Amino acid sequence: MNYTYKVGCSIENLKGVRDFIRTSLKNHGVADLQISEIVLAIDEMCSNLMIHAHHCNPDDLFELHILVDKNNPVVFEIVDDGTVFDINQFHEPAIDNIVHQKRKGGLGIRLVKSIMDKVEYQNRSGRNVCRLIKSVHYQ
Repeated sequence: MNYTYKVGCSIENLKGVRDFIRTSLKNHGVADLQISEIVLAIDEMCSNLMIHAHHCNPDDLFELHILVDKNNPVVFEIVDDGTVFDINQFHEPAIDNIVHQKRKGGLGIRLVKSIMDKVEYQNRSGRNVCRLIKSVHYQ
């Protein structure tokens, strides 16, 4: 089953993104704990996209696709036309440095990578596609 949600790049739209993910996964009996983890990871990716690639411009749109097949991991695709940021190329600061410098932020990428099984980037027809893949347990 494929689900698609198109949304403007305003932080106020994140609640709708979270609700879309929850509803889509609950329809397939994904365990609540895994849904919460996935919502956290996708929320982080979408908020970073909204803030850093689109500067919270509500007129800029992106799409979130969820592909669910009980025989395969769930695939989430975030598709947009903004500036590409490949988290696989980002070198995360050490946690000690973040704490010592009293920095705000810097943990989201670490969180996403720890929750999702795989994160891939590609260009498809001139659009940026971030694919996040997660094996889930069905109830």
